[in-house]
Amino acid sequence: MRINKLISFVFQFITIGLAAAFVIMYLYPEFKKDVAQEQHVVELKEAQESDLTITRQIVSYADAVAKAAPAVVNIYTQKIVTEQVSPLMEDPLFRYFFGDEPAHTRQRLESSLGSGVILSQDGYILTNNHVVSMADEIEVALRDGRSANAKIVGTDPDTDLAVLKIDLPELRSITLGHSRQLRVGDVVLAIGNPFGVGQTVTSGIVSATGRNMLGINTFENFIQTDAAINPGNSGGALITADGNLVGINTAIFSKSGGSQGIGFAIPIDLARNVLQQIIEHGYVVRGWLGVSIQDISAELARSLGLQSRKGVIISSVLRKGPADEAGLKPGDVIVTIDDQPVNHVRTALNLISRVKPGTTVRLGIIRAGRKFETEATVLQRPTLEE
Repeated sequence: MRINKLISFVFQFITIGLAAAFVIMYLYPEFKKDVAQEQHVVELKEAQESDLTITRQIVSYADAVAKAAPAVVNIYTQKIVTEQVSPLMEDPLFRYFFGDEPAHTRQRLESSLGSGVILSQDGYILTNNHVVSMADEIEVALRDGRSANAKIVGTDPDTDLAVLKIDLPELRSITLGHSRQLRVGDVVLAIGNPFGVGQTVTSGIVSATGRNMLGINTFENFIQTDAAINPGNSGGALITADGNLVGINTAIFSKSGGSQGIGFAIPIDLARNVLQQIIEHGYVVRGWLGVSIQDISAELARSLGLQSRKGVIISSVLRKGPADEAGLKPGDVIVTIDDQPVNHVRTALNLISRVKPGTTVRLGIIRAGRKFETEATVLQRPTLEE
């Protein structure tokens, strides 16, 4: 009898509980959702109100352009090209019958255009070497309508940079930024003279930094951008949203010859050093070992029995050059330069080029699986024009 009462009590308690739960779920349906969501919680990061305010404030880059554009110039070059009237003049039999007279050659005037950036109020302009290379006459046109003939102070084909000089009063110079602080995604503006239509501004972002091994220059450390860069933009300015110069526009990757969203600029941190050395010496002083080097591929590492792909392999050694005098041979692997690790060709070139000619450096070498150190006295790197 006592057990029946206990069972009856339990059933009554369960019935009352279910009824109460039904009433709660009916009157408060959100409680049911909260219970279900507690079993699977996903945390989402929302933007702060301050971030949204900053985004709304960036509506124009006119102030940045107004700050930098007066220092960006158009460059027009002319050179005299001598050519033969007919390719038949290359035929010895044709020259035998008709003679080899000077009248069979003619001269024509070839014009090209580009851009440049005024870096100082005393008239120093930075541009690309390929813009002014072999030019007989260089004219610089300013944004304010003035123009002047420019002279070449010096060139550096290894980085494709050149320094010009003009003599005009009250020049507006650009403010230099710091390209090493650039991040992928930063907004940048390209200012130049594309196709000779006049000063033009295009916008984009930094697509990548430290681009190299492109085969454009000897020393490569490009800023890649999707800001439209076209023929005539070469030597122009790549600026930040604050109007500070961070790069010199140099090249485009294009199958059509026009912009396809892949442009390259020389970082101003590199260009600044080139500018200073050209103004001081007339050329850029770099260290040189007299070797050709290449990165180590996986196949090359296996064939040489190397434990890793760290270092660069010497493919050739110039006779009586610094490396030859130090006893280095083709097939040797350079793994350190003055105790600094070498992982790529670009690293090795940068480390050696920064060494003052006449200085002795320590080289960590692997030869036939044996590691040793040797010393080499760095000489001045010959220029491409020598």
